[in-house]
Amino acid sequence: MAEAFQIRSDDRGIVFDVLVQPRASRARLGPIHGDRLKVAVTSPPVDGEANAAVIELLARALGVGRGDVEVVAGASSRRKTVRVRGVAAARLEQAVAG
Repeated sequence: MAEAFQIRSDDRGIVFDVLVQPRASRARLGPIHGDRLKVAVTSPPVDGEANAAVIELLARALGVGRGDVEVVAGASSRRKTVRVRGVAAARLEQAVAG
């Protein structure tokens, strides 16, 4: 059975798993893909460009600075774990839903 998408909270913010689709026709969040949030970015997966695009997209969608978003695992993989400081899980849920 597949796991459901989980947003974990700690004293520094939220942590969640993403599945990155580089070279997409347009940047967007969602849908949920198994236990990960799909993040489509237009950048190619070279020289950290896709990671930078993921950080930029999440920061803009959640209303935080780019410095508050970091890839904590999977920097060279499509499957990443991301931490966003200063945000509640509800804000991410709203961003994905709308």
